[in-house]
Amino acid sequence: MPLKDILVYVDDSAHAASTVAAACSLALRHDAHLTGLTVNRPPEIPGFAAIEIPPSAVEILRQQRQEVLDKERETFEKAVSAAGLTGRSGFSVASGRPLESLSLRSRYADLTVISQNAPESQGGGDDLVDELIMASGRPILVVPYIGAPAEIGRKVLVAWNGSREAARAVSDAMPILESADSIEVFAVEPNGIGGMPGADIAQHLARHGLKAIAAKTAGLDIEVGDVLLNQAADSGADLIVMGAYGHSRMRELVLGGATRHILGHMTVPVLLSH
Repeated sequence: MPLKDILVYVDDSAHAASTVAAACSLALRHDAHLTGLTVNRPPEIPGFAAIEIPPSAVEILRQQRQEVLDKERETFEKAVSAAGLTGRSGFSVASGRPLESLSLRSRYADLTVISQNAPESQGGGDDLVDELIMASGRPILVVPYIGAPAEIGRKVLVAWNGSREAARAVSDAMPILESADSIEVFAVEPNGIGGMPGADIAQHLARHGLKAIAAKTAGLDIEVGDVLLNQAADSGADLIVMGAYGHSRMRELVLGGATRHILGHMTVPVLLSH
């Protein structure tokens, strides 16, 4: 199925503009409609305190929140105007909790684009990206807070380990893979998937008319996520495609894992599926 309906989450972070620009680039390349979404989250005021807050203070909070929403809309509209996408885009404001609103809207899109958590938010309870990957049921493209290449998906690195999640990611990424200039299927510390892991999925891609090379490496006592990022840098990849949370998310939170590491250290956009 072609990539024709893209959703981008627009927040008020310093790197929101680069994330929207990355989504615009994808929408242009795939002739897709782009929807910007922000969430108007009402202030959480305990019931016992609400009666003590004067209406004037509540109105100030409402105005401050509206200013943020207006800024987010402006960020989106500037990016789509610069990209020439004004006629194939729209902006929407949802109300409620960001995860609930975003995960629901993501199910109506072929792909959802979101910013990587900024360093100052990591470990601080801001797990929207992690939670969205688990809750959406759709592929999520995470854009690094350091920015993204002008074009995404020209040179793709597919992280392959034969898992259900990896297979799902490859399937979800097919519209992007079909327009890629090069595809590398890369296996790290592969076990139980043959002497040349990645060859079978490369053959599968070949039957779809796609040319992919298969490569493997031992972990070399290095974090698997670092091995993938090093390979992406060495090969000049502008996108990593990988399955997310093949182990339980709790296990990765406690013991570490490739997904968690990539989300914290990514240098190129990453398409993740769970």
